[in-house]
Amino acid sequence: MVPVPQSDPQSSPTQHTVQSVQTVQGVQAVQTVPALRRAPVQQRSAERLARILDACAELLDEAGYEQLSTRAVAARAGVPIGSVYRFFGNKRALAAALAHRNLDRYAARIAARLDVLPADGDHAVTAVGLVDAVLDEYIAMKRTVPGFARVDFGIPAPGEAGEEHPNQLVADRICGLLAAPLGRSADEALRRKVLVGVEATDALLQLAFRADPSGDPALIAETRALLRSYLVPFLG
Repeated sequence: MVPVPQSDPQSSPTQHTVQSVQTVQGVQAVQTVPALRRAPVQQRSAERLARILDACAELLDEAGYEQLSTRAVAARAGVPIGSVYRFFGNKRALAAALAHRNLDRYAARIAARLDVLPADGDHAVTAVGLVDAVLDEYIAMKRTVPGFARVDFGIPAPGEAGEEHPNQLVADRICGLLAAPLGRSADEALRRKVLVGVEATDALLQLAFRADPSGDPALIAETRALLRSYLVPFLG
């Protein structure tokens, strides 16, 4: 994933829109990253940004979003507070960037799974394999990725005007990943089916992880059965 600043990197530290270029199934997909005050254009700056996001994730696990502060993130990352404000105006912007990084990594994990799934006739992969890859990689991140249980793909706070709901962003990204292996376009019918699946899975997995911090196995099995019965006939 390569950060591409949308304006002169030597310009003033007002907000830049940054794009990430990610190759999925051999095709470069450009995704817009939440605006940063200044885009990282050197390796050292990009590494500092990664440390800040890592520190944010750790602190979210320890204390939650409400107790998160930019000062605590700076201390944990071992950088001056000014380094945090160089990129982010507040903790909301910081958490939004972490959520976007989570989505990028989730998409990359799904793409890696699709690369090794067995073929199914005219399709590059089986429909059941697609559904399981999408579900399994989310569950794996929920269990292992720092901060993911608190901030997965969206901020645990009321949205701001004009913000797209995180589940819509997830559905759009999944559609882009599934279309090519299925030999079809990411049309409105596919997006609608995937969005319903994402919304249902989100609700059911919240229930599963409330019942058991590692995810209640029976509830996860029910979620898998529901997704397969709903999506496989359409995808197949």
